[in-house]
Order: sequence, then C-alpha cells, then structure tokens
Amino acid sequence: MDWATSDLTDRNLYKLLVNTVLPRPIALVTTVDGNGNVNAAPFSFFNIFSHAPPLVVLGIEGREPAEAPLKDTMRNIRTTGSFVVNLVDRALVEAMTICAIDLPSGIDELAAAGLTSAPSRQVAAPRIAPSPVQLECRETVSLSLGTRHRNLVVGEIVHLHIRDGLVDSNFHVDIDALDLVGRLHGADWYVTTRDRFQVPRQSYDTWRAQQQAVRANKDEGEP
Repeated sequence: MDWATSDLTDRNLYKLLVNTVLPRPIALVTTVDGNGNVNAAPFSFFNIFSHAPPLVVLGIEGREPAEAPLKDTMRNIRTTGSFVVNLVDRALVEAMTICAIDLPSGIDELAAAGLTSAPSRQVAAPRIAPSPVQLECRETVSLSLGTRHRNLVVGEIVHLHIRDGLVDSNFHVDIDALDLVGRLHGADWYVTTRDRFQVPRQSYDTWRAQQQAVRANKDEGEP
C-alpha cells in the first residue's frame, strides 16, 4: 500500500505517521507566561537534534479557534524565549496525562497533577522535581508551519539535571534505573525501555573481512 500525502486527510495522515514512527520520546514541557504563571504540557513530537551545540526540537500544534491559535506552551516560549524539557519515567506517566488535559485557564497543571516544582538555574520556567532528567532550554529559532498554527521550536540546552545515582563517574547512565517511557500508537499506549537488544557497530575493515569470508565459503562449496 502507498499514498501521496496530498491525497490523505490530515486525520488519516496523522494516524499513519504516529502509528509507524515509534516509539517517540516524551517531553513534559514547563514554561511561564509574562506574569510568571506556570504551564506544563506533554509533547511526543520531540527529540534531541544535536549535541554540539546541544539542541532539542519540539513540534507544537496550534489550537483551532482563530482568536487564540497558539497553545500556552508556544505563546510562553515566544514571550520568555525559554522552556524546560522534563523527561517522563514510568512513575510520572499518570501525572503527565493530567497535564495533557485541556484545563480551563487559571488552573495550575502541576498542582492538578500533584507535581512539585524546583527552580531552574538559567531559565525562568521551573523544573518538575520528580522528573529523572530536566533540560533547561533557550529558544534558538521557531518556525511557523502549515495552516493550523503549527510551530517547530529549536532550543539550546543550557543546563541539564539528572537524578542523583543515575550517572557514574564515567558519565554512563543507568538506563534501567532511568526507566523512561515512550509514546506508542493511539491515544493510550506507551512503552518502556526495558525490552532492548544490542547490535555492535562494525568498522569498514570488519565488514570487508566478513564479506571476504562469505565469498570464500561460497567458492569452497562450488563443484
């Protein structure tokens, strides 16, 4: 089966993409508005883009009403030029889903979800204290895309926090203890990082030697 994306409705294209490009890491993003009010919202159109400089990318969809097209997260990033990405472990999932609710204006998502905050070192928005990894970011560039007020945000990580005990003296992270989750298909499915396998990366010389051995075995088997 194949389709030109121009032949698909937005909804069907969304279903095909989010059900095939997975698992997707989750950014529980905290921001503040011009008055210091905190907002928290999760996004799975998110990833690390580079380490030098250290960059993250966020895809933020807008709202339908024309009078208020930007979500609080995007509006706050434009106002303050900064945000915090809080990664989500298994213990945070239920609270994260509460932050995803379209709560009425004036309701504090962190309070509604029972989450405590901690001050950041270099940006205005607070961190979510129970999160195992928190990335303080400054907006590098934002691009408005499409007709539904979608925005692509690139942010530079200026400070990072990782829970004590997760990183050893060689900067190796205990992945099992980190226990992060990713977004899967549909609205309600997630996956942990517990099920994984390792495939060593090969050098060109190793690969070439293997290919030569395969050819030699084939030649020996010929009459």
